[in-house]
Amino acid sequence: MNLRRRNKRHVEMHNSALNDILFILLLFFLIVSTLANPNVIKLLLPKAKSNTKAKQTVVVSINDKREFFVGTNKVPFDHLKQALAPSIANEKIEPTIVINAEKSVPVEDVVNVMEVAREMGAKVVLATAHK
Repeated sequence: MNLRRRNKRHVEMHNSALNDILFILLLFFLIVSTLANPNVIKLLLPKAKSNTKAKQTVVVSINDKREFFVGTNKVPFDHLKQALAPSIANEKIEPTIVINAEKSVPVEDVVNVMEVAREMGAKVVLATAHK
């Protein structure tokens, strides 16, 4: 009499979860590899002991219609120096003018604002957007 079972159990491993994990890892490494820029020049930069950011004294904005704004007030270019004078006169440290200009604004307008700032003895910072 043969009492042993004839049907043996087969051990199976379900690999459906393994496929999902591998797909997620593949996506992760693809995304990370696009963020790494191999053409970066590595420099050892000096460290500052104090805060080196320039204090924003006044913001001059230029829109695509070539209109000038000091803060939120619209000012014609001819009166830009008079509009900037009260803000700059109150500063004890070197005053700073931040220029926000749209891409379509001619460089000539930005340079004109820089010239006005130089005449008034203020530093100029050109604001840019990060991509």
